[in-house]
Amino acid sequence: QVQLVESGGGLVQAGASLRLSCAASVRTVSIPQMGWFRQAPGKEREFVAAIRWSALYYADFVKGRFTISRDNAKNTLYLQMNSLKPEDTAIYYCAADSAGMGKYDYWGQGTQVTVSS
Repeated sequence: QVQLVESGGGLVQAGASLRLSCAASVRTVSIPQMGWFRQAPGKEREFVAAIRWSALYYADFVKGRFTISRDNAKNTLYLQMNSLKPEDTAIYYCAADSAGMGKYDYWGQGTQVTVSS
């Protein structure tokens, strides 16, 4: 069982930065893949970024602006978000693929990010 708790969301102006954190209840070094997803009002949940062991993956719409990382000493996943845009407004979710089978089987409760223009 893996529990994930996100934090760091908030209300910011366009162009600002935020860093989201996702604290895991287990050692993240043992989780093959972790990722960030988001869901905007009226839209489906979409992939944002993932880290599989040391490989990094990003959605095209965040490349160059967002950076995913994890600190295994703190059992925490991060998403550094720079140059935020109003269209980045969404609930951001952390997820874990505990078996490395390409399926996220644990999810956090989400943290709200709102970007004003």
